[in-house]
Amino acid sequence: MAITLPIDDAANEYLTRSPLALLIGMTLDQQIPLEKAFSSPYVLVRRLGHEPTAHELAEYDPEPLIQIFATPPALHRFPKAMAGRVQEVCRVLAERYDGDPAGLWDGVADGHELLRRVQGLPGFGKQKAQIFVALLGKQYGVQPEGWRAAAGGYGEEGSHRSVADIVDGPSLAKVREYKKQMKAEAKAAKS
Repeated sequence: MAITLPIDDAANEYLTRSPLALLIGMTLDQQIPLEKAFSSPYVLVRRLGHEPTAHELAEYDPEPLIQIFATPPALHRFPKAMAGRVQEVCRVLAERYDGDPAGLWDGVADGHELLRRVQGLPGFGKQKAQIFVALLGKQYGVQPEGWRAAAGGYGEEGSHRSVADIVDGPSLAKVREYKKQMKAEAKAAKS
């Protein structure tokens, strides 16, 4: 399946063929527009001059990696923290899955095991992990038994709640409207 987010075609192509790129994009998807988060793995490749492996990023000297993330335009609004987070995620991949991001889902018994593995990554709380499980299922073809239930509302067919549901301009607009509605409801609940 091809990833078709509203970003550069080359960035989509990289996300489609590289599980590490997809995971880095999801790692970066917080407090910045999703277009920025999911195009940043391709920008990282361009800055490095090659496609990195999880082992390489896990072992990268932290200061130069921070500089790569911080070079304008920065890969994230918090380049130091997110360079560290990407490195932490890659260290887990190196230690638990021999550096292979697909190890997160290869051989899982069911969606709950997949969710548990994703939640084991630094920075992946329940909601972020459910969104990633939904993204894997809806756009990457990773569909172990029970994946939709494990993804919660993000796994529902026909939903427009997250990056997992974006395939074109209209679906992006629906996801943005959903997020706007959730923020308004959260704000109203605090009042």
